[in-house]
Amino acid sequence: MVPERLQPLLDATAPLAERFAAAGHRLYLVGGSVRDAILGRPFAGDLDFTTDARPDAIEAVLRGWADALWDQGRRFGTIGAKKDGVTYEITTHRAEAYSPDSRKPEVAFADAVEADLARRDFTVNAMALELGAGGAADLIDPFGGLADLASHRLRTPLSPDESFTDDPLRMLRAARFIAGYGLAPDPELVDAVRRLRGRMEIVSPERIRGELDKLMVVEEPGEGLWFLVNSGLSDEFLPELRALSLEQDPIHRHKDVLAHTIAVVEKTSPDRILRLAALLHDIGKPKTRSIGPEGVSFHHHEVVGARMADTRLRALRYPMDEIADITRLVELHLRFHGFGTGWSDSAVRRYARDAGPLLKRLNELTRCDCTTRNQRRAEELARRMDVLEERIAYLREQEELDAIRPDLDGNQIMEHLGIGPSRAVGQARDFLLELRLEEGPLGEEEALRRLDEWWKAQRAH
Repeated sequence: MVPERLQPLLDATAPLAERFAAAGHRLYLVGGSVRDAILGRPFAGDLDFTTDARPDAIEAVLRGWADALWDQGRRFGTIGAKKDGVTYEITTHRAEAYSPDSRKPEVAFADAVEADLARRDFTVNAMALELGAGGAADLIDPFGGLADLASHRLRTPLSPDESFTDDPLRMLRAARFIAGYGLAPDPELVDAVRRLRGRMEIVSPERIRGELDKLMVVEEPGEGLWFLVNSGLSDEFLPELRALSLEQDPIHRHKDVLAHTIAVVEKTSPDRILRLAALLHDIGKPKTRSIGPEGVSFHHHEVVGARMADTRLRALRYPMDEIADITRLVELHLRFHGFGTGWSDSAVRRYARDAGPLLKRLNELTRCDCTTRNQRRAEELARRMDVLEERIAYLREQEELDAIRPDLDGNQIMEHLGIGPSRAVGQARDFLLELRLEEGPLGEEEALRRLDEWWKAQRAH
């Protein structure tokens, strides 16, 4: 019996099902589209299928129907196609064998869909819809995935030891399903992660990064992050997290900095760069912890943390522009707290200038970094941020704050001073930029007068 909510998916796949049936082959819709349709989640647009047809036969069925075809995955049994903006990947049933020291499988084709489903990561992903002619469909669920979805249970089709030995990345993927689908991992699954987490060493940093990114953008990633730490899995690729659990945080009144960190991540919007900055914003605390007359402090942890974040993100092969954004947010996340004493216009300009295009994210990180249970303190911090944002908006309107630059450019400086390209031009520009930050727009006439005074002083030396 196929749930009624699957009907839109059946309608979308009917033309392809007709073609495979006419060619004498069985076609099954598999993976996330089946799971999400059962849960009533929106149809994403990319569809995965498995079939008893071999790659050449798959290509023959698709030719003349698809808008585009590609076969880079042919040796793994996969033929890709695009039709009316939807991506289709059709793969011959596979029953794979893995070498213990490699993630790359030795591909073996199979004739039964059950053998293909057995090699999938979790039971909730090991369901298939057999698609027949005329819109007929049957749900194939040999491992109880439907019941596991209903009972919020995370299991593997085969034993977790076999599943995680085959592909260790599945251990990290479990965190995403725990968080994104509200599934509770079976004790046997958790025990297997604790025993086998060392196998993550054979997984490429790029694949780990990709799975971590997916976890960071689920609506509430907290339970997944706790699973990574409590199972010890995070020690294999992000050991800084467990270190946070050892640090007390009296300022935020959490039993440890890790609890505060996960709370901050959950408060932020699901922006991947922002969430990664939230995850890493306090990793410098263990190295900067000190105890003085006023208790525990973490002086300059934002600077140390930015360096540590840079090292970790490089190890995970993040793009350099993303590393720069994340580490900049970590470095600046405490800057706002100086606003409590009142900032001059020049300080507000510098804050906006230093944040640059990250200003919106920085302000959100700063707001979310307040996890205190003291309602009065929380309201005061929110009020101060409101005031700062209002002042930034006012200065932006008055002074083109988003493009702060000196009142004179290099060509104007050289022409006025009668000099050519040289170090002095850069120094003059830096001088005028400082004036711009301190005093706002000067206007060309006043800028030239100040430049003359500066140049006279330079030549006097």
